[in-house]
Amino acid sequence: MTLLLAIDQGTSSSRAMLFDASGRVVGQAQQPFDMQFPADGWVEQDPEVLWSTTLTAIRAAFANAGCRPADVTAIGITNQRETTLLWDRGTGKCLHNAIVWQDRRTASRCQELEKAGEAERIRRITGLVNDPYFSATKLAWLLDEIPGARSRAERGELCFGTVDSFLIFRLTGGRVHATDATNASRTALFDLTADCWSEELLDLHNIPASVLPDVKDCVADFGVTQAEHFGAAVPILGVAGDQQAALIGQNCLVPGMTKSTYGTGCFLICNTGTQLRQSESQLLGTIAYRLGGTTTFALEGSIFVAGVAIKWLRDQLGLISDAAESQLLAQSIDGDTQGVYVVPAFTGLGAPYWEPRARGHIGGLTLDSTRAQVVTATIASVAYQTHELANALAQDGAPIRSLRVDGGMVVNDWLCQFISDILDTPVQRPAVTETTALGVAMLAGVGAGVYSDLNAAGESWQPERAFNPSMSAAVRDVRIKGWQKAVTATLAGCA
Repeated sequence: MTLLLAIDQGTSSSRAMLFDASGRVVGQAQQPFDMQFPADGWVEQDPEVLWSTTLTAIRAAFANAGCRPADVTAIGITNQRETTLLWDRGTGKCLHNAIVWQDRRTASRCQELEKAGEAERIRRITGLVNDPYFSATKLAWLLDEIPGARSRAERGELCFGTVDSFLIFRLTGGRVHATDATNASRTALFDLTADCWSEELLDLHNIPASVLPDVKDCVADFGVTQAEHFGAAVPILGVAGDQQAALIGQNCLVPGMTKSTYGTGCFLICNTGTQLRQSESQLLGTIAYRLGGTTTFALEGSIFVAGVAIKWLRDQLGLISDAAESQLLAQSIDGDTQGVYVVPAFTGLGAPYWEPRARGHIGGLTLDSTRAQVVTATIASVAYQTHELANALAQDGAPIRSLRVDGGMVVNDWLCQFISDILDTPVQRPAVTETTALGVAMLAGVGAGVYSDLNAAGESWQPERAFNPSMSAAVRDVRIKGWQKAVTATLAGCA
C-alpha cells in the first residue's frame, strides 16, 4: 500500500493524517493546544508545544492506522501561515514564543509605514496590504526587542521561518532551512513578480537576508526526516500554506474556481491562473502554488475569527457545551436572531476593512434577546463576512459561481445552508472536509511519483453534499443590511 503522511500544523491543533493513493484516510490523530495572550491584541504560541504536539499526532496516527512509519512513501507539510518564529541555527531553539498570524502588536509600525507612503510599494511588490497580519513586521519586532538578536542575525546565527520552515528544520535535524513559495508569499518580504526575496523590503524593515529560508516549489526535495523522531527516515516532498493546500485539496485547479475554509479563521481563495491580478477591493494577491517553476496565482480574502468564536462562546461565555449545540440552537429559532448581530473582531477586522484596532461588537440586544439568538448571530457572522469577500471578488472581476467549503465548521449543516442563502450561490461540501491535509498529501504524492500531476491527484475529489440557496431576496437584503449597520458601529469605535 502506498501511504502519504500529511502534517497539518494549525492555529488550534496539530494534526497528522495518513492517506492512501485514492485519497482515502487510513489513519489520523489530532492534538489540540492553547494559545497565549500576553497583552491586548497579542497572540503567541510556545514553539515547543507546536513541535511536541506535531510529533505526538504523527505517532498516534500511525498507531490508529496500524501501520509502520516505514510504510510511508512521502510526507507533506501544511501550516498556519504568517505565524513567525526566530531560532538559533545551531540548537534549533527559539528565542521567543511564536508570534501568531492573529497578533496585532505591530499595528503602530504599520501605521508608521502608511504615513511614510510605503503601503503602495508593499502592495506592488508583494500583493499584500500593509497590515500586522503578515510576517515582516513581526520578524522586525523580534529582531528589535530580543537583546542581541539583530547582531546575531547579521552574523548568520539565527533562522527565521513560518511554521513549515521550523518543522522542516527540526525534522531534518537542522540540515534544511527552507520554505515553499506559498508561505514565502505571505511574509510581505517576497517579490511576486521577481519570484524571490525583495531586497527593497528587507532594507525597509532592516532584516538581514541571512535569516531567510530557501524558497522552493510546492513539490520539491525538502530533506529527509531523522528516524529518531517517529521511527523512519522519510522524504518531505510537498509543502504549502494551509489555505493554498485546501485550494489544491478542493481540486480548484482551474482559474475561477473558489474555495472557502472555515477553521480558526476563514479564508476564501479564488484561483486566478498564471497572471498576477492586483485587487482593487482590498483582497490579497498571492501565490496559489508553484510547480516546476511555474506560478499559479490567487486572490484571497481573510477573516481573522471564525471557528475560534465558537470556542469563545463555549469557554469564555459558557453559552454552549460543545460546537454541535450551536447548530441545534440556530435551528431552534430558524436562524432568526431578531436583529441581534455579533461582529467577532476580537483581533481586528481583516478583508476588506483591514482595521487592526477594531474589537468585538454585539448589537441589537433587547430584554427579549436569548442565548440562542447570540449563539446564532455568532455563527451567522461567518456567512456575512464571506458575503463581503464574495462582493470584493466580484468587483475584481472574479464572481463566485459555486463555492467549495471545508474546515471544521462545515460539519454544521445549518451554517452551510446559511452561507448558500446569504451568498445566493450553490455551496459544495466535499466527502473529505480536511482538504488542507489532503491537498498537501497530493503535493507529496506528485513529488513521489504516486500521481503524474495535480490533475491526476485530484480525480478522486467528490462532493458529499450540495446546498442551494432558498432564502427570499427580501429576507436576505434585510439581514445583510443589519450586518452592515453592525460593522459600521464596530468601525466607529476605532475613531
